[in-house]
Amino acid sequence: MSTWDSVEGVVTLPDGRRVRGTGRRRPRGCVPDPELAVYLLGREPEVTRWPYLWVRWPDFRLPAEPDRAVAVLREAHRRAAHERVEIACDGGVGRTGTAMALLAVLSGVPSQDAVAWVRRTYHPRAVETPWQRTWVERSLGAVTRTR
Repeated sequence: MSTWDSVEGVVTLPDGRRVRGTGRRRPRGCVPDPELAVYLLGREPEVTRWPYLWVRWPDFRLPAEPDRAVAVLREAHRRAAHERVEIACDGGVGRTGTAMALLAVLSGVPSQDAVAWVRRTYHPRAVETPWQRTWVERSLGAVTRTR
């Protein structure tokens, strides 16, 4: 495994895991391929270059299956300990930021602080909608109880 050193969008979570947040509309450039990508999109991306997990998640909304979204992000968090994990939606801000906030909670950030944390460390506009913010604060409280 090569690392995510000096790669745009990489966030180091409080537990030391590193995850890259990005948008599918952004040019990939010379970024190493992920060993696991998690796509938060309204439609399946049908990627063939690397392994991925897909969460049906329409733009500016919440995941269609919240329990599955949490399970997929748990798997991403687990694998980020030893693999290059990438989280992406179309623009790389709202849904990706919301997922990154959930990963922060899995890493030890209190759920009520996760949105501020991800805005400070990943993107200042991460978690774009009030319902995404509420989902982070409410559903992630349950995540921390079952860690």
